[in-house]
Amino acid sequence: KCTHLRLACQTEPKPYYTSKLWWCGITLLGLGEVGNFTAYGFAPIALAAPLGCVSVIGSAFISVLFLKKTMRAADILGGTLTVTGTYLLVTFAPNVPQELTARQVQNYLVSWPFLVYSILEIIIFCILLYFYKRKAVKHIVVLLMMVALLASLTVIAVKAVASMITLSAEGKMQLTYPVFYIMIILMVTSCAFQVKFLNQAMHLYEATAVVPLNFVFFTTSAIISGVIFYQEFQSATLLSMFMFLFGCLLSFLGVFVIARNKKEEHLQIPFIDCGHIPGQKLTGKIQPDSHSSRYGTLNNEDNSVKSQS
Repeated sequence: KCTHLRLACQTEPKPYYTSKLWWCGITLLGLGEVGNFTAYGFAPIALAAPLGCVSVIGSAFISVLFLKKTMRAADILGGTLTVTGTYLLVTFAPNVPQELTARQVQNYLVSWPFLVYSILEIIIFCILLYFYKRKAVKHIVVLLMMVALLASLTVIAVKAVASMITLSAEGKMQLTYPVFYIMIILMVTSCAFQVKFLNQAMHLYEATAVVPLNFVFFTTSAIISGVIFYQEFQSATLLSMFMFLFGCLLSFLGVFVIARNKKEEHLQIPFIDCGHIPGQKLTGKIQPDSHSSRYGTLNNEDNSVKSQS
């Protein structure tokens, strides 16, 4: 974002991919995603997924430093709620063994709770896809629910792949099992379709609406998939489950407070609409140079047509 704003202020804007600052940001983003991927190999899904709220807090506070945005009271309140929720999440997260072998993943795949869950998920996804394709229903809830259903498969596959790679690095080879490659295919495919529907939602709706809703739907689906597939809350006490869910609720509330009433900023670029200038039949638009001595003048190819601004 900082790169795009800087380039927009230049008299001769260059492509963003020529900026060293942009590549620095992309590199940091990639490192963050690698860390996120690795976390699934060492922590339960029910803990790793909700902790994504930390990125929302980080974005709110870092934008004050780099994008010179104003710190609002809502940002402080939302950050406080999210930090409190994060503390409860970490404290009351399910304590389950995280070493997942390929044979364990195979057993989880054919367990009846996951099979029932998969059938229900496929049915719901097909219904939503029918409304999306046939009825042209592109409501934000429909789009983000499809993203969330795909995300539940993604986190299952990511945790399995990360765990098997971790065990293989420790000397317990798991990469020779076919289930490892099945999970990689599932991970890549579900991620690709997530990007498709999430991009559609970002195109049709404001980011301030998409980000918090997507976080809530994604986290909820990830927790449910972790409970069903990996049986993460099997030995948890009722108090731990309640406090964990309460921490999730606080995190959701904090994200909504941070995103609430935050307006999208657009660059105000003056345009002259040639279609509304008397005597002109053009429908395109040009951007005049306000510093030029010919500001407000439209020239055609033979320099014979002029118009007063």
